[in-house]
Amino acid sequence: MPPSSTTPPTSNGGPCAICGQPSICGGLGVVSYDVPVDHPQFGKLFRCPNNPVENDNEHQSRMRRISHMEAFADKRFDNFDIERPMLSNSERASLRMAFNTAQQFAAQLEGWLLLEGPYGCGKTHLAAAIGNERLSRGDLVLFITVPDLLDHLRSTYGPSSEVGYDEMFDRIRAAQLLILDDLGAENPSQWAGEKLFQLLNYRYSHRLPTVITTNSDLDRLDGRIRSRMLDEGMIRRAPITAPDYRTATENQQNQLTNLSHYREMTLDNFDTRSSADLNDQKNLADVLNFTRQYAANPQGWLMILGPYGSGKTHLAAAIANYQRERGTNVIFTTIPDLMDYLRMTFNNSMTVSLHQRFQTVLNAPLLVLDDLRAEQSSAWVREKLFQIIEYRYTGQLPTVLTTASQLDDLDDRIATRLIDRRRCQIIAITAPSYAQRIHQRHR
Repeated sequence: MPPSSTTPPTSNGGPCAICGQPSICGGLGVVSYDVPVDHPQFGKLFRCPNNPVENDNEHQSRMRRISHMEAFADKRFDNFDIERPMLSNSERASLRMAFNTAQQFAAQLEGWLLLEGPYGCGKTHLAAAIGNERLSRGDLVLFITVPDLLDHLRSTYGPSSEVGYDEMFDRIRAAQLLILDDLGAENPSQWAGEKLFQLLNYRYSHRLPTVITTNSDLDRLDGRIRSRMLDEGMIRRAPITAPDYRTATENQQNQLTNLSHYREMTLDNFDTRSSADLNDQKNLADVLNFTRQYAANPQGWLMILGPYGSGKTHLAAAIANYQRERGTNVIFTTIPDLMDYLRMTFNNSMTVSLHQRFQTVLNAPLLVLDDLRAEQSSAWVREKLFQIIEYRYTGQLPTVLTTASQLDDLDDRIATRLIDRRRCQIIAITAPSYAQRIHQRHR
């Protein structure tokens, strides 16, 4: 045994049965240090320095099983793809920022890390990469989805359960590193909300390292949990705006956000003068100025009214383009395209579910719905559209809508939300369509 904790143990014989090197642990795999009684290492056993944890495959496998990380053994930092095709500069930048933040967290576990983004953007890969990095260092990691966590806790109430609720809850809340995947996907019952709060509040109060992934808007979470998530002194947030990389081909062929078709439509090139009389010029200029203000700070809803061809789509696309250039994850689509996008999940060959696509639309940081019509084709379309409207209305999520219909002609459930001036600002283009103005000029 060495005289101090800083001096490595020396060999005491032949080769070790564990590592094959000259034995310093007597084949036990652990050593003690000859230190004074008042030293913090007195009387403790430590892993033999000839058998570091990263070389102990049996230990690694055992720890991976305990940590629920077996299914994520291939999720590492060195195979996380940042340079994916079809990404915008802002989407790639968000991936790079999240990657760097996750690496820094894995190197030094301090506080919490919140990875935010849509399904398939890479949140779980980065969370698992953190777990695998810490497992390689010998830490005890617990990786679990939030719905599975709640199911495990519920199962302890059953008569056949081999472990009691208190023991199970203590194991989870006191884990050296806890990784909670998919917060917000759980059934929002009162019991689930209370258990999640108890768990997170304990780890928050004791400042225990925790990684959380979510595709939900924080405003939709329990207010008590949300307040802790917003503590900048404790939590690092890493929002990812990249799309689902697991269905790259599908994304390229059937991408919901067709904003690329409208990339030339900006606030600066909206025409307020051509073939318009003074009243029409004033109306178009007023609408443009109002749109500029909303684009700079999208809060609540904006409804743009006007006849077909009057410039509604141009202004809506300009808002979307302006925000996307600033890194916001924007969905811009027409109502018919949106419904086709959702219906495609009925195809058995699709690898993405209706729920996943619907959640992406519901929680988009900025949703632009072009061409809201008074008549919708089916009861299913009307119901899905109302669900989207109601969700975003209740959550006060930034939303832009355009319509050539009169508000009184729209579905009553939707119209009542649109006329609520606390949530929705309405601007109307009263000038005739551009085509009409050109036609009148040449008559």
